[in-house]
Amino acid sequence: MAQSSGKDKIWKREDLSKRYLEGVRGAIPLADYQIRIMLMLIEKMRDDPRKILDLGCGDGILGSAVLAKYPKASVVFLDISDTMIKAAMKKFSGRGKNAVFLTEDYGKPSWTAPAGKYGKYDVIISGLSIHHQTDGRKKGLYKEIFGLLKPGGIFLNLEHVSSATPRLGHIWNEYFIDSIYKYHRASGSKKTRKEIASTYYNNPLLEANILAPVDIQCAWLRKIGFKEVDCYLKVFELAIFGGIKPV
Repeated sequence: MAQSSGKDKIWKREDLSKRYLEGVRGAIPLADYQIRIMLMLIEKMRDDPRKILDLGCGDGILGSAVLAKYPKASVVFLDISDTMIKAAMKKFSGRGKNAVFLTEDYGKPSWTAPAGKYGKYDVIISGLSIHHQTDGRKKGLYKEIFGLLKPGGIFLNLEHVSSATPRLGHIWNEYFIDSIYKYHRASGSKKTRKEIASTYYNNPLLEANILAPVDIQCAWLRKIGFKEVDCYLKVFELAIFGGIKPV
């Protein structure tokens, strides 16, 4: 779930992308609940969407969840990582033609041209991806997303945001390590929590994080023109926020 903007080009490395998919993605705390909240918001604010964009799609977990609920919809999956795109394509093998896969870098404004070939979108979602961009690029990206939405379309960002204090950041890290440890134990791994913590704190993927407070990002969305902007869910450094493009 990554896009390029300087130091986050590390996500192009196949080995690190696989490490994320195999060892971290499934361990994200409250992942199922976050998806349920996302689907509820879509149902209440933009029911029966027909065109969805999953931005920084990773293995396609968010887009596939929307498509499962709205099988008549079509989803464009976009990511910079070939490894991620291949993982997403694997999910949709033999499931028809309502999924399109684009290997593009939304760290550059030019990404809107290939994504825009499929028209305007009812829903644009992103999961744990945009935090790899600089704050300046985040603002530009949110404007581009606004431009690709249909009037009344919704943008939802399931995102990694910054903690208010270093102490809260440490609590989040330990909470996440506990979740990774439980995930590995359930998968039959013999790794100790200490080993997992060491891997976590020394993971080069952490270098790609450029976290921003959720309230500041919501302010950016309001300034761009999004309405009903809010942080709909937040647990430490995990948040779902977004808004609606006015009709």
